[in-house]
Order: sequence, then structure tokens, then C-alpha cells
Amino acid sequence: MGTTTPPRTLAEALRARGDESLAGLLRARPDLLNPVPNDITQLATRAGTRASVVRALEHLDRFALQTAEALAVAPDPAPYATLLSLLTGDGLDDGEQRDDVGAAVTAALPGALATLREQALVWGEDERLRLVRTARELLAPSPQHPSPTGLGPTVAEATAGMSPGRLQEILTASGLPATHDPVSAVAALSALFTDRTRMAELLDTAPVEALSVLDRLVWGPPYGEVTPNPTPPVKWLRDRGLLLPVSTRTVVLPREAALHLRAGRAHRVPEPVPPVVAAAAERDPQAVDRAAAGQAFTALSTVEELLKLWNGGGPAILRAGGLSVRELKRTATALDVTEPIAAFWVELAYAAGLLATDGESDERYAPTPAYDEWLDLSAQDRWTHLATAWLPATRVPGLVGGQDAKGRALSALGPELDRSAAPEVRRRVLALFAELPPGTAPDPETLLRRLRWERPLRSATPSAEGTDLRSRLALWTLNEAELLGITGRGALSAQARALLNEGEDAAAALLAPLLPEPLDHVLLQADLTAVAPGPLERPLAETLSVLADVESKGGATVYRFTPGSVRRALDAGQAAADLHAFLAAHSRTPVPQPLSYLIDDVARRHGHLRIGAASAYVRCDDEAVLNEILADRRSTGLRLRRLAPTVLASQADPGSLLEALREMGYAPAAESAEGDVLITRAGARRTPPRTPPTPVPEGPPVPDATLLGAAVRAIRAGDTAATVVRKESTEAGTSSTTASGALPRTTSAETLATVQAAAMTGSAVWIGYVNAEGAASQRVIAPVRVEGGFVTAFDHTADEVRTFALHRITGVAELAEDGEG
Repeated sequence: MGTTTPPRTLAEALRARGDESLAGLLRARPDLLNPVPNDITQLATRAGTRASVVRALEHLDRFALQTAEALAVAPDPAPYATLLSLLTGDGLDDGEQRDDVGAAVTAALPGALATLREQALVWGEDERLRLVRTARELLAPSPQHPSPTGLGPTVAEATAGMSPGRLQEILTASGLPATHDPVSAVAALSALFTDRTRMAELLDTAPVEALSVLDRLVWGPPYGEVTPNPTPPVKWLRDRGLLLPVSTRTVVLPREAALHLRAGRAHRVPEPVPPVVAAAAERDPQAVDRAAAGQAFTALSTVEELLKLWNGGGPAILRAGGLSVRELKRTATALDVTEPIAAFWVELAYAAGLLATDGESDERYAPTPAYDEWLDLSAQDRWTHLATAWLPATRVPGLVGGQDAKGRALSALGPELDRSAAPEVRRRVLALFAELPPGTAPDPETLLRRLRWERPLRSATPSAEGTDLRSRLALWTLNEAELLGITGRGALSAQARALLNEGEDAAAALLAPLLPEPLDHVLLQADLTAVAPGPLERPLAETLSVLADVESKGGATVYRFTPGSVRRALDAGQAAADLHAFLAAHSRTPVPQPLSYLIDDVARRHGHLRIGAASAYVRCDDEAVLNEILADRRSTGLRLRRLAPTVLASQADPGSLLEALREMGYAPAAESAEGDVLITRAGARRTPPRTPPTPVPEGPPVPDATLLGAAVRAIRAGDTAATVVRKESTEAGTSSTTASGALPRTTSAETLATVQAAAMTGSAVWIGYVNAEGAASQRVIAPVRVEGGFVTAFDHTADEVRTFALHRITGVAELAEDGEG
């Protein structure tokens, strides 16, 4: 090959890339793969569409975006030196542009330009850099869409349509020689504004007030309103073309004049280097790990307590979906946390697949069968399960209590909490944590500045929740990571680093030694309490939670025994002897006498009254007890009447009667129709098997290496078919067409003869083919075998061997040899 011809279009620039470079483009912009483009030309067309370019610009960091913005206001095409000058200035700004900033820009510009080239936003050689037209339109200035740089239109753009007489007046007032050619007049005015010496001389003659007007417009927006009779300073600027009319009431500072006033800089402050995430505090890494492990254990206990609270069937679902404000408040009170934190735990259990709707007609939330499997795991594995469910979740608990775009309240477990940006922000925040030394807690403000630098357009995108959703997601991530035990005392824990870098097994191995060992005993006290000095083994904890009420939590949990809690254990099928044996076996202190008396006393009265269905009845062998109930004013609402000396009938249902008598201080027991005592064990309500909620993706997924390789091969093959040179047919009677995009046309005999000859010589041919659905395409094939009305050939377009029906081939043409055509 000789010297390489510079590309004239984006398609030519992409065609000149290697396979690895094309794969990099498709990896950076996966939306271009849906569906796989037929050829390079279609890929280039799709890469220039507005939606795709907007998505690509949103993923640029601030300096890459500033580079694109500078190209949008530079001449098209622009040399590399011009681009560098727009970012560093011309050095004639009296020292305002520091040398270190210029050096940083010079060092960072090749990388930023490489990023723009890789994403097909910029193409061309360094001497002819071109920004994709759609990007230029998005970033270029206009009255409706000011440029991010704050620059206005060029002199040529602003004077388009201006009368020659007005141009002559501007030239005369500016001291330029008159010319009757509008093009020459515009060129002379542009040359004046770009000449540092002459422009400085012109501004030296300007009134001070006129310079103040320019100061207000120089960094944008460059547009201003004027009255029909402008003030002398504005009139001085307008007469000399420093303010050019856009409409009858609007003027603009032309780009060339603004760049002179800015000393050639497109941006006030170039930001070639990402902001450094500063350390807010440096802590002992081991203390951080211990604190995170303690919070991880609290997280496990809280989730378990939440699902135990809803074990028999949780709250009902709102008609619009989600949890009512009252139920969220009730849950927060039961967990002893604030409502926003309760919303986080509820959403975390839902994201982990431990909580779902039961699907019944009276639909409620309840634990899933996966919850029972989760309980059987070790504590460290239960934590990794929660953490790995939290990382990719797109549901955002921080939104609960706010409003959507239509002003409707957002509820926990509701349908409007998904934000596709959440996983990317969450992982990026943790990655910035991981870049700091172990034990270092980052300063939140510098962390937010870094995130805004990395995705400036995303950070500035308005949303229903605010103007900077990414910053809010980052702050919520900091809080949630601390609650979950990802961080401890504001710093990333070692187990979280292992989870991010090595996987769940490594994280569990680091966490296990830091978690407290479950205990098999409690300390019984004479005041009818039991103290658990640490976490209890599951069977002990479950039984004790039925026999006693939790009075306080913390480093040690205090349980209190009451008549109601003992009755609850008896209702669950335990006998008094069983309770005595249980306490004796699991207490490191002697069983206090008051506790033994309490159990015996409640057991003696338990089941003395029997409740059955009449509607409901009360049966008791002791007539005095029934007389006492009838005489009690609190029983009036039960509408009791005596059926027999030992039987009372009630209009209330058995359940209500049972609860009412218990509230009156009795210990009744329900009985069956046969008279047997009904044991009401703690019910465990489970939903049918449920899968965790699927995260809402943010655009197309990033393709893997296999898909990228196949896509690049398909695009190359399609491009070969679309751009290959074909021989012109000169034989009489043939009508082979080789115009771009047209199918070849040959007779059936000529088609058969050509493909047979190609099969014998092993050469490739170009065919037109119409498939069974009637879709026409052109392909480059290498025939291998021709028989039975079919051609078996290697299809270069699809990069595989295929069979083609001869009667569906519209025509065939030989490919030109190198140098032909």
C-alpha cells in the first residue's frame, strides 16, 4: 500500500480502524449493537444519530466534554494546535492562565482526544479534526440553546442576512477600509477581532461603561436585550460590530471578540485533572473492620426481626402498590428506627428476594421460601447475600416519602422507585473508597465533586427529585453502606474490599472471625427478666422470643417474662414442665422462684375456660368464674347469656371472644367441636416461590467479548459485500448492474454458469438474493458445491457456510481484480 489517504467521512475513518478498535467503540457505545449494523456505513450513520450521541456525551468526563465543546466552537475541521489553543489560551492574558494549568491541559489533551475518537465523536487526522455533526449541533451556540462554553456565533453567522450598507457602517466605525463585497466585509471584521494588537487598540478607545457591558457578556450567556434607543455605551459597541443584532431587541457578542477578551480560552477554567478525593479522617483499619462487622451483625438482626414481624402475614398492599404510610410508621416503631431507615430495610429484604407479595385476593406482603433458606446460612453468608443484592439494585429507598413527576407520593415497595443510574453510582462511590488507603474515610464534598467531574452532563440533568440525582444517590449510598456494614466509621472495610474485588467467598472468610459466636445460654434474674449477653443460637432465640418479650436491645438483649408471654408459650403447645426444663437447661443462673411461680400460676389457669363456636360459647366447670364474667361491665359488648350453669353463649365470634376475655385478665383456651384444646402455634405464612426484582437496566448491557467478536466479523463481512468492486457485464443480452445498492440481474443460465465456474476455481462472486420473506440483499459468496438447484457457499457477509436456492438469486457478477474498476 502507498500513502494513506485521509478519511473524508466518518464511515471511512471507521473502516480504517482495526478490529480491536471497532470492538472498543461497540463496548463504549453498546446501543450501536441493537441490532448489529449491516456494514460500516450503517454503523457510522447510527453513531451520528441524536439519541446515540446524547448518550455518548453523557458518559464523558468533564475534560473530554470540554474538549468536545472546544471543537464545537472551533473551525471545522480544526488543527490540533487550534484545539490546544482554545483550551490553554494564547498566553497573552497578563499571567491569568497559569503555566501549570497549561501544562496539565497539554498533557491530558491526547487522552481526551483518544476517548472522543474511540467513541466515534471525533474523527480525522490531527491536522483536520472533525466533531461529529450531531455533537456539534448539540454543543454549538444558538439563542435557544447557548453553548456550554458561553460563546456566541461567529461574525459570519451573526451577520448572515445583514444589509451591505450596515456592514459598511460597521467597517467605517471600526476604522476598516470600506468594501462593497459582503464576504470581504465579514472577513475584514473577523480579522480585526482575531488580531490581538488591533483589537486592543480598538478597545482602548471604548468608554468604560462599554467595557463593563462586555465584561458581563464575555463568559456567557453572550446574548443581551436592548431598547429601541440604546444607551451610548451599547450604541458604541453596536456601531463597531462588537454587539451584533440577532433580533430587534436582542444583540450578541460575536465569538471572535469574546475569544479575544478571554485570551483565546473556550472555558474559564479547564479541568484536565480529576478532583482528588480528600481524606476526612484516618482510622485504625482493624477498628474499621470491627465496626463494620458489628453493623453487619445489626443488619442481619434487623432484617430477621422485620421478617419475623411479618411472619404470619404482613401489611396489606395499597391499591396503587407499595406500603402505606401508616404501615411504614408501624414497622419503624417495631424496629426502633426512623421511617427512612425502615424503608431501607424493607427494600433491602425485597431486593434480596426474602420478601414479596403473597398473590392472594387480599394481597399482603410476607416472607418468601427463600427466607427460610437464608436463615439456614451462616451469618457471614447471610451478609454477603444482602450485600450482593444491594449492589446491583435499581430501587432507591431514599426516594420514599418524596413525590414523582406527577406529584404522587412515593411509597416503600411501590412501583416508582427504580432509578437505572443507582447501581453505577453505588459501585463508583465504593470504587473511590477503595482507592484510598485502608482505614481512610473520604470527605463527602470532594467525593461529590469527583463524581460530578466524571459525569458532568448526568450530574446536571434535571429530574423529578431534583437537579442532581447522581449526588443524591451518592449521599444515600454513603448512608446505606454504613447501615449495611460495607463501611465502618466512614471507611471501607476489608471484607467489603474483598467482596468488590474477589467475590463473596473471600468476603465471608474475612467477616467470619469478626462476628460474635452465638450463645447457648441466658442469665435469668429475680425481676422476671433474662439477659442474653450476646447473640443466641437460633432454637434458643426462637423459643425465648415466644416465652418472653424483648424489653431492650444493644450489646445485650433483655427479655421480660409476663403472664401474657407465658400464656403465649402455653398457647403454642408448651406445657409448664417443658418451660421449667427449658429455662433450667439454658440458664447460667438458677431459675428464680418468682419466675417458676409465674409459670405455674398461668399454667394452672390456662384452659380453665373453653371457647367454642355457637356463634361462640364459654364453658367452665366453676360456676363462680362464669358469674364473675357476667357481672363484669367489660363483658357487656360480648352479649353473653347463660345456657347452662357451666356454659355461656355469646354473639361474638370465637376469636373476638377469646381476645376479649384475655384482655379482661382471664386465660381462656380455644377448643374444637370435639372439646379438645386447640393449639395455636406461631403461624409462618410464606408466599409462593418468588424471584427477586429484576434491576431496571440503564441502556443496553455491555456486550461480552464473544458478542463483540461476532459483531465485528459480521460488520466487516457486510462491509465487504457493500463495498466490493464488481466487474461490469458487457455481454449481449445481460443486464448486470453494479451501481451501489442495486442488485445484479442476470438470466438463470448465466447465474448457473457463473456460480459453477466460481465453485471450480474457488473464487468469490457477488450475488443478489431474495429470501423466503421477500427481503432482498446483496452478498459476497464463495461457492463450494452446486447441485439440486442449490448453491452451498461460504457467505462472507454472515461469515459462515450457507445454502442458497438458485431460483432466489436475482443475478451474479464476478469481483474485480485488484487494480480494476
